[in-house]
Amino acid sequence: MMLSGKNILLGITAGIAAYKTTYLVRLFVKAGAQVKVVMTSDAKQFVTPLSLSTLSKNEVISSFTEEEGEVWNNHVELALWADYMLIAPATANTLSKMANGHSDNFLLATYLSAKCPVYFAPAMDLDMYKHSSTKESIQKLESFGDKMIPVGSGELASGLSGEGRMAEPEEIISFIENDLKKNAPLFGKKVLITAGPTYEAIDPVRFIGNHSSGKMGYALAEEAAKQGAEVILVSGPTALSLSNSSIKLIQVTSAQEMFNKVHEFYAETDIVIAAAAVSDYKAKKIADQKIKKAEENLTIELEKNPDILKSLGEQKTHQFLVGFALETENELIYAREKLEKKNLDFIVLNSLNDKGAGFKKDTNKVKIVSENEVKNLPLKSKQEVAVDIIQEIVERVL
Repeated sequence: MMLSGKNILLGITAGIAAYKTTYLVRLFVKAGAQVKVVMTSDAKQFVTPLSLSTLSKNEVISSFTEEEGEVWNNHVELALWADYMLIAPATANTLSKMANGHSDNFLLATYLSAKCPVYFAPAMDLDMYKHSSTKESIQKLESFGDKMIPVGSGELASGLSGEGRMAEPEEIISFIENDLKKNAPLFGKKVLITAGPTYEAIDPVRFIGNHSSGKMGYALAEEAAKQGAEVILVSGPTALSLSNSSIKLIQVTSAQEMFNKVHEFYAETDIVIAAAAVSDYKAKKIADQKIKKAEENLTIELEKNPDILKSLGEQKTHQFLVGFALETENELIYAREKLEKKNLDFIVLNSLNDKGAGFKKDTNKVKIVSENEVKNLPLKSKQEVAVDIIQEIVERVL
């Protein structure tokens, strides 16, 4: 999700819609964000700091000092902490003060110190929302670069019906994520990623496989989605799950199944990252029943699986194609051969000789090998390696 790992500063003002902010905090946390809440003193009449601090796991701040007056709350430090600031509900009173640089409470002082993108969700009665002064405040804030989350229409606290309702928490989250996605470097790009092992059946209970966990491919899918891409992940058997629900997960078992699914989407794909550890061979004949332990020796005839990556390279038109190589000797020689034979734009090289790299590890140490360059990356978590690989793609594609 676009908000995963981000610092969200939520400002709450004194409107009846403040009751919705408990749900809003919960959704931010569920999206993987860190949340801190500031609120005006009057906002406490509509929602309690105890509820908000419990849900956010952070202290709620509403004034420059604690009750004892001995601890100073630093509004500048808090504003600099935030990746994004949201004022919700934003009353007509607060909108006017924001637009005109007034700073008579902690929330407003924090807003005026913010360097990050600011979103605001107006909430007020119909006539207040339609008033020229409110429209002027909104226009002025938008001229500053602040972004308004559109109000809803319906029954209002006064009993009137019309525009002025604060957007629902789900709508607010969706608005922010969609806005961030539009500004992400891979927005509008379709990315196809393979991950995990493939299993090739020998009989109904046995298979040929490998030790791939799928962690690298899944991390790449999460990072590509975070950078705004539409992601299709074709995964062999793994125990992993995805935190980003926008990723389209297609689960397969064998190399042939993976080959079929990859080619189903390939023509409409912009970027392909082949991170799966595909079995090179499969049993030529699969036994219908479990093979019994009858003889001292068992011979199984194998035949080659289709080479997924090579077939993609042969059919490449506009796609940016990235492969992976796991080697145990002559690593760079074999990686460069694979780069050329399979018509890749670059290849990510793993060596089982590097401590902390390889199957089932949470870390990886890779080289990014292209036609005229080798980039050596230090040992990092697979999530950090995914960031580096996606960044390398962004720099080359855009």
